[in-house]
Amino acid sequence: MSTSTVSEFLEQMLMESGGFGRFQIVQLATILGSKISITWSLLMMAFAGATPNWWCQTGNSTLSDQTDINNASYWVKIEKSCEAKINGSMQTCPNKIFATDMSTVVGEWNLVCDEKWVASTVTSIQMAGLLLSGFLSGQLADVIGRRPTYFFSLIIMSASNIIAGFSTSWVMFAVMRFFIGLGCGMYLTVFYNYQIEFTPIRYRPLQIAIPDWSIWAACFGLVAWLLPNWSHLHIVTGVVTGMFLLSWWFIPESFRWLVSIGKLTEAGMVIKKIAKFNGKPVPKVDSLPAVVASDPSLVNGKKYTFLDVFRHREQLLKTVFAGIGWLSCGYGYYAISYGVEQLSGNLYLNMFLLSVVDIPALIATMFFNNKLGRRWTCFGFFIVGFISTMSVAISQIIAMDETLRGKLVNGFALAAKLGVSAAWGALMTFTVEIYPTVIRNLGYGIQNSVSRVGAMVAPQFVLISQDVTGVMYFLCGALMLLSAICCLFLPETKDKTILDTLSSEAGKSGPLDKSNVVLTDKQSVLETEKL
Repeated sequence: MSTSTVSEFLEQMLMESGGFGRFQIVQLATILGSKISITWSLLMMAFAGATPNWWCQTGNSTLSDQTDINNASYWVKIEKSCEAKINGSMQTCPNKIFATDMSTVVGEWNLVCDEKWVASTVTSIQMAGLLLSGFLSGQLADVIGRRPTYFFSLIIMSASNIIAGFSTSWVMFAVMRFFIGLGCGMYLTVFYNYQIEFTPIRYRPLQIAIPDWSIWAACFGLVAWLLPNWSHLHIVTGVVTGMFLLSWWFIPESFRWLVSIGKLTEAGMVIKKIAKFNGKPVPKVDSLPAVVASDPSLVNGKKYTFLDVFRHREQLLKTVFAGIGWLSCGYGYYAISYGVEQLSGNLYLNMFLLSVVDIPALIATMFFNNKLGRRWTCFGFFIVGFISTMSVAISQIIAMDETLRGKLVNGFALAAKLGVSAAWGALMTFTVEIYPTVIRNLGYGIQNSVSRVGAMVAPQFVLISQDVTGVMYFLCGALMLLSAICCLFLPETKDKTILDTLSSEAGKSGPLDKSNVVLTDKQSVLETEKL
């Protein structure tokens, strides 16, 4: 029995258990609800690392009478000046005061002038945590399972956010941001595979199309406006994250992963639980051992490592071409998000708009994924990102009225965010489908780590673009174009069965062969005919 038949048998069991029923809806709502943790944690530095209005405050040297020190007229405030004229010579500003309308780590620890690099570096340190975690948690999820890895990520994010809220120095804050990054990387590596392995073929794009990230990101902009204190935001994020740990008693382990490591009894119990929750007859899973026994790769107890992702030439090429897209999306998404300060208008409104624009982006991703396929959807949105980011850069450097420039930059930046977000959403679905179950988390973890390389670089280019206009967006445009080209070298996966094992046929299975699937439930037949 071929690998594709094993995959089809598991797909059949899923459909007999109710397809996309009540269990899948509740599980999806729970996991996507917990995404508030990752969204707020990753976007935190867009606010917490923002620079409030500030002034250099010095004494008026023309007033020699020191009794005037208590008078307002004695003090001179120079906006955003790192130097001040003291006793007739320019010297480093002795005292900086910050606006009180927002409390960020910049104002908390005077991270301006010679220390303006700290905030962007803290963000890069956070992304380094995501990079490291992407490699480690990919292996972890394939060894100990999706479920414990997922919940461990929530524990790390909850604890780290709360402790970060009580930081007494920027060094302590940076360390906690690194641990937050570890938790975020672990979550991002496992959550999508965890939920998609419970989902029938035709509903896979739905996982990405639901604008949960966008909704939580928009909420973050609102909460940051209502609660403009970096410490309070961290504590609230940690508490909300901890609440989702209660779902441990509902969400089971992935039955696909259990089958891939030979735990067939446990897999059968999960399938039965899904069927009961969906109100369907319990499927006959007795034939599962015979189906799996026909494939030695599922019963030989082999432990897969990162080498298995690169050992086969076909998987290596897929990883490289997809990796370029992930690198570009990681850079583009966070460069635009963390560069929100460089847009004209209100900071909180711009944060909200940059988040809301993801909603139509993800809806469009679902539509085009099902109509055009994964490859052309990725290609099209990468081209949108290329055109938009280049337009932002050109608008920033050419001479024009400042009001018009602000409108053009903001408009093209929103279009660029839409293109990058939609491309990344399509690429996530694409990536999950090009790897078989036994190395899916390994491959997905590698791509997550690659994207964090781009995300680590992004804050530094946001800082550089303050002095070199347009450089951040020019680089983003070049990466978008390169990614669009690479998408054309990836095989289309639309309407194809998810592979479960690595074999000589890996990556070559065609569309689901309905003639090989025996269905005992009328609803399952209807679901299959829709594929």
